[in-house]
Amino acid sequence: MAPRAAGRADCAYPMNHRLVRAARALALLLAIAAPAAHAQTHSPATPMCPTPNVPQNVIQLSASGQVEVVQDLLTLTLGTAREGADAAGVQAALRQALDEALRQVGASAPADQMEVRTGAFRVHPRHDRNGRISGWQGRAELVLEGRDFARITQAAARATTMVIDQLAFGLSRTQRARAETEAQTQAIERFKARASDVARAFGFAGYTLREVSVSGDAGDIAPRGFGKASRMEAMAADAPVPVEPGRSLVQVTVSGTVQAH
Repeated sequence: MAPRAAGRADCAYPMNHRLVRAARALALLLAIAAPAAHAQTHSPATPMCPTPNVPQNVIQLSASGQVEVVQDLLTLTLGTAREGADAAGVQAALRQALDEALRQVGASAPADQMEVRTGAFRVHPRHDRNGRISGWQGRAELVLEGRDFARITQAAARATTMVIDQLAFGLSRTQRARAETEAQTQAIERFKARASDVARAFGFAGYTLREVSVSGDAGDIAPRGFGKASRMEAMAADAPVPVEPGRSLVQVTVSGTVQAH
């Protein structure tokens, strides 16, 4: 009987040894996992980025100022055309007509009263029905511009080799700058008044200007051209052509945003 008892003890020992090793392994795993779980539980929260301040009570506005002024700048264009069998001959004829007109017009006036400058000068071929060059034609222009209307029209009348082709009125730099300054002052005052009115209408005491832009524009109230009938009349008469300027409307717009408070 003793040998069987000893055999049972030998069989039980390996079983207990395996349990001991499993218990030790489990304890080791718990020891390793505990610090990580502790750190995860007690780690401080990641700070969040602050939300940027969103502007509140911002109002977008615009206001305009307008000034009506008399056009004080006259631009008068003289022109002539020539035709011929070869390009060199047409070009020489145009140059001769332009030189003679420059001599007759003269340029002794101050630049702001009358400026004389050459305009377009071109020579191009003329084609027949078969597409072949059948001749040449060209055109030359002389431009008179300034604020002395009488001097300009009298000078144009002296140019016998050219005729008045076109005239237009506008604003000189001085006149435009003066009108834009006045219109801008109006626009700014209207913008400020409107900003105050709108802010009070929403229950605020005032406003603070955030951003602003200023833009200007000028247009003719009654544009004037030089039609065919007037051009034919100018060709038949040597007297100065009567001219009458129109008016221009100069407008400045102020737009931007304000913050009511």
